[in-house]
Amino acid sequence: MDSAVSLLAAAGLPGVPQAYWPVGIGAALALLFLCLSLRAGSRRRLIDNIPTSKTTGVFIGLVELSGTAESPQPLTSYLATIPCVSYRWSVEEHWSRTVTETYRDAKGQTQTRTRHESGWTTVASGGQSQPFYLKDDCGLILVWPEGAKVEDAEVFDQTCGRGDAMYYMKGPSEAVSHSDHRRRFTEHAIVLHGALYVMGHARERQDVVAPEIAADAEAPVFLISTRSEKQISRGLAIQFWVWGVLGAVAAAAGGIVCAKMGESHRHGGGMAMGPGQDVSLYIATAGGFLGLWLLGWLWMAFNSMVRLRQMVTQAWSNVDVQLHRRADLIPNLVEAVKGFGGHERTLQESLALLRSQAQATRPGSPGPDPVATNTAILAIVEHYPQLKANDVFMRLQRQLADTENRIALAREYFNNIAAHYNRRLAIVPESFVAWLGRFREQPFFAAAGFERQPLAVKLAE
Repeated sequence: MDSAVSLLAAAGLPGVPQAYWPVGIGAALALLFLCLSLRAGSRRRLIDNIPTSKTTGVFIGLVELSGTAESPQPLTSYLATIPCVSYRWSVEEHWSRTVTETYRDAKGQTQTRTRHESGWTTVASGGQSQPFYLKDDCGLILVWPEGAKVEDAEVFDQTCGRGDAMYYMKGPSEAVSHSDHRRRFTEHAIVLHGALYVMGHARERQDVVAPEIAADAEAPVFLISTRSEKQISRGLAIQFWVWGVLGAVAAAAGGIVCAKMGESHRHGGGMAMGPGQDVSLYIATAGGFLGLWLLGWLWMAFNSMVRLRQMVTQAWSNVDVQLHRRADLIPNLVEAVKGFGGHERTLQESLALLRSQAQATRPGSPGPDPVATNTAILAIVEHYPQLKANDVFMRLQRQLADTENRIALAREYFNNIAAHYNRRLAIVPESFVAWLGRFREQPFFAAAGFERQPLAVKLAE
């Protein structure tokens, strides 16, 4: 520490007293670490706040999904040659050399020394990705990976020399300067059928009536990861605390260096700082960082609760939209099916009358012309080649089941958001932030609270 203080004192900064500029450097580092800490904490809260949706229950906006990567025409990775939806590879070559250099020692005399240098240089790289489907137990949803932060898994790692066929087959023919003729081949990929976590913005597809996940300039996060949600959240929590501790160390180090320099100035007859000033400066730097960290945490917690409250409101809006959809769609659909069924019933009766007439009026017997009767039957069959009442009723049943499933998913999504919101309001120390912001608990959505009762479907009077 004393040697570091001597170097800092010798360097100095123009226009700034030497006893104070280490505080500025420590404060700058502390602020950088503070920003990184709060950024990690904010992302962790965002991931924890959003419940995992089903692919059939995705609504427009920021969503979180979990499933497997699927593609009807998957890619083949370059090194591992396995089916995947995205891959990236690199080839590094090892080199080493001995360097001789001259320098002047403390007495001003010229000296010579040698040192050994080595390292890895990337000599080739590449990759490819494509849109893919995320599949869960309910269905599929299209994902466009362009613009996303992709956390793929390592699928290939091999180091070899020139005697291995891969050395030139998958790598370039030229060698780097001072090469040791050793190459390291690595590849990362999102493998087909592999587990995947996706958080991104859901929008409507242009080709069909369905959502898709794609990059959006206003979305705070677009992440595609082979890690699970718990692993991602745990990693961000570690970053939050590590960056925070490093910031506290940087702030404290600035205070310690400043105190040491003040002490050296007192002994050297320079700018003097009393012992009380040294202690107060140390306390001020450390306490100042902790105070900023606390204010940053309050700001982060408050914004997180506001965002969570907005998500609760949006989730309720999704439920209301689905209820309106049921109220508007089902009566019209039932009337259409009833009309179609009535039309086919009339058609069946007409055909039955025509058949009976054709059977009763034999050729050469008095009565209607059988040829005219047959012509009428052929005309009806030509216009209505198939009777599809059963298919129509099956489509009605599927529409009813799909509508109720949409409502159930929207209700489950709302209750998950509300449960997390209420839990945030109850735990300490966030309950203090909730009290300051006057946040209120959100009641759950229960079946007894439906304002729109299920519609009774009657196809026959």
